[in-house]
Amino acid sequence: MSATEDPEVGAVAPSELFESIGDKVVGLALAANDDTVTSDEDERNPVEEIGSMCMNCGKNGVTRLLLTAIPFFREVIIMSFSCEHCNTQNNEVQAAGTVRPKGTCYELRLTSLADLSRQIIKSDTATVKFVELDLDIPAGRGQLTNVEGLLLSAMDDLEMGQDARKSQMPGAYPKVAEVIAKGRDMLAGCSFPFRLYIDDPAGHSFIAPCMREGVGNWEKREYVRTPEQNAALGFSDSASGDMPDPAFTLDSEIVPNEVYNFPATCPGCVHPCTTHMKMVDIPHFKQVVLMSTVCDNCGYRSNDVKTGGEIPKQGERITLSVEDPTDLARDILKSETCALECPELKLQVNSGTLGGRFTTVEGLLTQVRNDLHGQIFEANSFGQGGDSRSEDEKLQWDVFFGDLDAAIRGDKPFTIILVDPFASSFVQSLVDLPSLDPKISKESYERTDEEEEELGLKDMKTEEYEEVDVLTVEDTSRLGT
Repeated sequence: MSATEDPEVGAVAPSELFESIGDKVVGLALAANDDTVTSDEDERNPVEEIGSMCMNCGKNGVTRLLLTAIPFFREVIIMSFSCEHCNTQNNEVQAAGTVRPKGTCYELRLTSLADLSRQIIKSDTATVKFVELDLDIPAGRGQLTNVEGLLLSAMDDLEMGQDARKSQMPGAYPKVAEVIAKGRDMLAGCSFPFRLYIDDPAGHSFIAPCMREGVGNWEKREYVRTPEQNAALGFSDSASGDMPDPAFTLDSEIVPNEVYNFPATCPGCVHPCTTHMKMVDIPHFKQVVLMSTVCDNCGYRSNDVKTGGEIPKQGERITLSVEDPTDLARDILKSETCALECPELKLQVNSGTLGGRFTTVEGLLTQVRNDLHGQIFEANSFGQGGDSRSEDEKLQWDVFFGDLDAAIRGDKPFTIILVDPFASSFVQSLVDLPSLDPKISKESYERTDEEEEELGLKDMKTEEYEEVDVLTVEDTSRLGT
């Protein structure tokens, strides 16, 4: 018998267990106003209470559990422990469900006091960094809070140990005091802008987005976990069978349009799976590698596009005017380093968000639309949207998705701007000479220092890396060796 089947209560659907907080409150209010409701189902308390031993005094306390859905996110379990004997209290949040297929990184740039109230879910596997403070918060207790609460608790924890540092670590005391002073200024609104960064290998953490913020203030990226991160999460790569494909040797070449298969590890369930790779020659562009991973065990699927060749000296900006359904059918290659923008649709996708994609203009917009709609209106697997949004915010999202749907149907003209610092993106031309296509314009630009740093180009040595210092016979004689 499963945990959701109680013979005294009846079968309970998962969607009822993980109702959003707003739906729970509405249900309780209706039950309180209706005196005729006496069924066992309506009398159930949404908060489960369990007797637990207090780790402070050893007596019995009470642990309360609430299964709920966070708007824009997914299902979580909120736990609260209290002991009436010693007044010990503890609150924690745990994600419900399995570990996500990929890790997630969130970056938030705060520019006003309103941003301090941005909702945050920090799981027990997430690390947090306040960039300007150079303050790292290691993985630990899960929290459901906001930016202000997270920063305030960090400052309180630092201040709690200051007396001990002053006597035991006099050198670290003034540095920590400086960090605390800066943190208090941030809480008072005197140090805008500043950045908050969350990295969660399990993918269970979250920073709520907001329609009012400008371009680049909120960013989410997904990444494939390393073997060390999988091991920290309790996964093992020993059964993955990661062995080099015998078809790939130092002397072998990848044949275009030939499909290669090699073993891999599924990032969702860590079972062995197969990755398919194929090199495709795009006319008037370059060769790209298409990669697809399918797991027969859990159904995980992923597609990606990798571009090769040397790194160009300049980045490239491509602008396409989409005016009719013919333009929607153009092939488009968006590399993993490319950012996408549609000014008429108020749409901006930062580099690395979607990874590499080789599809059509319609397919690319459809994927962006589905991903955003899933995050905004399908906060959990049962289709329940966020109930805490204001009417103005709901209206803004409805207008945004309405314009996006009209553009996908071909009813609304718009412009696509691809900004790729590696110049590895491509839009299909519909004329014989691509340079004469009136709807496509290309221009090269100098990469900024931030782009060079983010892409790791400043750390690369491209000249004289092959030179090795060799001591001659005269050198060894002079040195006495």
